[in-house]
Amino acid sequence: MTVYEQRTYSVTVGRMSEVIRLFTDDGWPALEAAGGEKHLVGAFVSDTGRLHQLIHLFRFDSDFREFRQRLNADEAFIAFAEQVRPLLQMQEIQLLVSAPWGPTP
Repeated sequence: MTVYEQRTYSVTVGRMSEVIRLFTDDGWPALEAAGGEKHLVGAFVSDTGRLHQLIHLFRFDSDFREFRQRLNADEAFIAFAEQVRPLLQMQEIQLLVSAPWGPTP
């Protein structure tokens, strides 16, 4: 069964450009090295509604826990996480499954 993981990070007001720089320079390379390019459907920044949010949507056709374990054991990702965490106010994670109608990413 395909599972989608939506991760929403609420960024401290005024710090989004720094968070984007950290994800671009350090976060994405670490995610990519751990196999994230196979799972990341998209990365988004909120433009309306709740502002100052960074949203990632991942797709997993097998156990997503394996990817997270590999990522959390990666020294480059840990170093990135230590830099970005102080810039975040909240993190929300939702596991989603496709509805039985319509397209799927």
